[in-house]
Amino acid sequence: MRAIISGGGTGGHIFPAIAIANALMEMNSGNEILFVGAKGKMEMEKVPEAGYKIIGLPIRGVQRKLSIANLKVPFLLIQSLIISRKTIKDFKPDIAIGVGGYASAALLYTATFMGVKTLIQEQNSFPGVTNKILSKRVNRICVSFANMDRFFPKDKIRLLGNPIRKDILKGVPKSEESFDHFKLDPNRKTILALGGSLGARTINRCMMNLLPVLDELNLQVIWQCGINSADKLTHKVEDSGFDDVHLLPFIKRMDLAYAAADIVISRAGALSVSEIMTLKKPAILIPSPNVAEDHQTKNARALTDQGAAILLEDKDAPEKILGLITELVSNDQRILEIKTRLEGVYSNANSAMDIAKEIESLINDGPDRT
Repeated sequence: MRAIISGGGTGGHIFPAIAIANALMEMNSGNEILFVGAKGKMEMEKVPEAGYKIIGLPIRGVQRKLSIANLKVPFLLIQSLIISRKTIKDFKPDIAIGVGGYASAALLYTATFMGVKTLIQEQNSFPGVTNKILSKRVNRICVSFANMDRFFPKDKIRLLGNPIRKDILKGVPKSEESFDHFKLDPNRKTILALGGSLGARTINRCMMNLLPVLDELNLQVIWQCGINSADKLTHKVEDSGFDDVHLLPFIKRMDLAYAAADIVISRAGALSVSEIMTLKKPAILIPSPNVAEDHQTKNARALTDQGAAILLEDKDAPEKILGLITELVSNDQRILEIKTRLEGVYSNANSAMDIAKEIESLINDGPDRT
């Protein structure tokens, strides 16, 4: 099999793409995979680190504010379409897979015109404009949330979940290793706060507001604060004198962090929500207000509308987090109820391999009939 995987821009697109590539290689080590990304975006670093070749397109999005750079966008798009066509002619893929992002749009649009079989892997519960448009032309659409026929042709949809990093599944259920790794007390409830690799200012403010009550509530914290805030927050936590706060710029052993967690406080990116769904972790979701089409709020509502998580708006979170955490840690029945509701939410720990099998099935399904 020869496959092109296109897209990126954020970890929420890149890590599922790499997971799919790994599953394809696990299925058959003779498979050949080429990535196509956007120049200057994080996929140009992360994909080679994972051992795959990547070609960069000059494509970029339109700035929301007035900018001279927007005048270049049509020319960069045309250039990206030309490079996409040459890449497809040279590589001769059996299939082109799009995972979202600007590069995915250019590559898949070109592939559909060249008769190459195409598949979209949509991570979010509310798709972007590009995937809605592409859905009319591609052969297959793998989705992570139910009821996506509101946006896509029903006969093309396969509900297979969102690929999550394999290593995250290793640490569950709780183990002595997870407590030892973070120097935790197994007799105290643990909060895992995730602000992403760069940090989330609102979540960091929430955690600062919780510091004074940790002892009173018998809590301990694993807190990923982001590389941009680490130095400043380290001094503040040290000055506070609280010993049960394990502050890290970036958590390398996410499997052990999730394993130790009783409650997760997180943004609501597709990858984070999928990890919470798969690991069945009670969560307070604080969607970022700074993402296109308010994707994160819609991802969060896919859980909160079923009572399987708690939603806090970004503007309210720092003031409301203390009361909410106090209520949760004193009410084991509420936590148990959220866990029970999570059991009823679709998730798929084998998503990457199931998508790989779907790709194989599509290739073996005869000529492109789109």
